[in-house]
Amino acid sequence: MINQNQKRKIKEAVEEFFSKMTVPVVKMDVNVFTDSAEKDVVDLNIQIEEPQILIGQGGQTLFEIQRLLRMMLNNKMESIFYLNLDINDYKNKKENYLKNLAKELADEVALKKEEKNLLPMPSYERRIIHAELSKRPDVSTESLGNGLDRHIIIKPN
Repeated sequence: MINQNQKRKIKEAVEEFFSKMTVPVVKMDVNVFTDSAEKDVVDLNIQIEEPQILIGQGGQTLFEIQRLLRMMLNNKMESIFYLNLDINDYKNKKENYLKNLAKELADEVALKKEEKNLLPMPSYERRIIHAELSKRPDVSTESLGNGLDRHIIIKPN
């Protein structure tokens, strides 16, 4: 379990990391909780003035920064935890967008009784769509393809 002292150290290390990148952090929230698998999770929400440079195309830069920070912090803290980095609420907005897209496409599939192929997307985005549509009895989802071509098909039931 991550204590208050470790939480403070995490915040200081992250501030140092971004200052060395010469990215001024406007606001930072660090929240720690334990997930259902009993693993520590550190939610790190950062607000900056120019987020696009750190988010990158499709969030790719954000995920690489998250991976780099997680490795750095796990070594520094000498403990293992999951890091969830979000910049200017990008991930939350993306998740809401994907859920709404999934609902709209599922409605179309259910109405027309025709399959719908989505564009290839990363696994975390596919997971959001699968989870959102798993609640619906009128459609089903399936991931097909390999690597960068992996995509979802929404099928009528």
